[in-house]
Amino acid sequence: MPLARDVAEEVAKQYGVCIRPVPLKRLDTHTGLWEIIDVPCGATLEVKCLPCAKRNRHLRMAQCREGWHLDEEPTITPDEPNDEQRWLVEFRADVQAQRDQADQDTTDLDELIAGLDEEINAAGMRGNVLGRTVPKRNRSTRRRQDAPELPKRKMTATTLGRTFESADGKTYRPSLFVTLTLPSYGKVNNGVPVNPDTYDYARAARDALHFSKLVDRFVQNLRRVAGYDVQYFAAVEPQKRLAPHLHMAIRGTLPRAEIKQIAAATYHQVWWPATDRVVFDGDHLPVWEDGTGYLDPGTGEVLPTWDQALDQLDTDETAEPLHVIRFGVQVDVQGVLAGTPDADQCIRYLSKYLTKSLGDSLDPDDQAQRDHAARLAEALRFEPCSPNCPNWLRYGVQPKGAKPGMAPGQCRSKAHKPDHLGYAGRRVLVSRKWSNKTLAEHKQDRRTWVLEALGQTDQPTDPHRYVWKPVPAGDANVPPLAVRLLRSVHERQRWRAHMAQLQAQADAQDLSATGEAA
Repeated sequence: MPLARDVAEEVAKQYGVCIRPVPLKRLDTHTGLWEIIDVPCGATLEVKCLPCAKRNRHLRMAQCREGWHLDEEPTITPDEPNDEQRWLVEFRADVQAQRDQADQDTTDLDELIAGLDEEINAAGMRGNVLGRTVPKRNRSTRRRQDAPELPKRKMTATTLGRTFESADGKTYRPSLFVTLTLPSYGKVNNGVPVNPDTYDYARAARDALHFSKLVDRFVQNLRRVAGYDVQYFAAVEPQKRLAPHLHMAIRGTLPRAEIKQIAAATYHQVWWPATDRVVFDGDHLPVWEDGTGYLDPGTGEVLPTWDQALDQLDTDETAEPLHVIRFGVQVDVQGVLAGTPDADQCIRYLSKYLTKSLGDSLDPDDQAQRDHAARLAEALRFEPCSPNCPNWLRYGVQPKGAKPGMAPGQCRSKAHKPDHLGYAGRRVLVSRKWSNKTLAEHKQDRRTWVLEALGQTDQPTDPHRYVWKPVPAGDANVPPLAVRLLRSVHERQRWRAHMAQLQAQADAQDLSATGEAA
């Protein structure tokens, strides 16, 4: 006999109800009333339940479809700042002046500035009012001798691809669907290395860590060769061998040979301190001293900071990059026309794995694949994933923003979690001018359509009307999860019944109109 609780969860999934809702307290500043609101886990947590993941997938599919074959130039014009935004920046200027003139401890002012910066972003402004506060390190832009040169076209101020006219007078605006992979690390059979001892796990780990930077370089080169502001919608997923690869929908078209040439000429150099020599290991680890940083336990010397290590790297004329990442030779390029079955199939393929984490590709019954994943995780264990990674202590360098409690092999970044397989970047990559809408605007479109179908008006809410607070664990005002699920299922049943009634009425009207026309 099935458990009633399990059946309740299955029914909730069928109705698209979040099965791990996060309860939050909401204060209505207009009425002064508090209430408990269930927020879907997809809006608050990194790992989403299946209904929330499916909802996100359909939203991404709509975003991909609307932007792929645009025939009008998207217009992105920032809104004029409102009074609140101006006031926040003015207040931020006053606090900054106080901080600059302070002669004593500025901890309180720094905390106030950090809070104001968060409020500025929450008020609908992007970026930081100070812009770049750290000077950019200048490195040679000279291309590597082992990388082919790229052609360069004069840039045109457009995001739309070329159109072609057929002999019968029809106009076509084709686009591209491109798949890029990483190089081979050794022979594999069914996704598992034939010889694990010769498989290059170290290179596989570093390529996974820096894959997102390689994708950025590819987009830069693509726009340079195409001669226009190429827009894209891309998704990252793992291959069966657990290496990340990229599916990318590109607006507009280029010759296949040029796309392959761009992929072959694209590389990314990681200019980080060397990691070929282990300085601290086992019980012999750096020790923390307040106000100073990490010290060598034997000599008491202060370890070089991240900036000092990079300064030393800059002055070394013989220095080589820590790692150079490139794409593999397998590049698949397909031409796609709007409104065709091929376009719909590509969109489904792009969003196929968005309901799963990277680690979900592992077959729990395949011991060889699980062993392969374990070896990759071990290769990633002491590999630095970012300037802030505690693993730099292993190689005698203080991480950027060092703090007490750091230890090699204990980095909490996504890249070092087994489920992420070394890739810590975003799963979906969308250019700013893709669909001329943000993801929030696409979500609002769906909400507006549903409310109109239900005969309700969509009233825009004041973003500052409500104040949200977390609910303490064990709060007696929060009903049990099963009760909240049943309430949500009942609400979805009511919505679906109303939608079915509206659909039946529309079908009856169409049938009546057809009869009158006959």
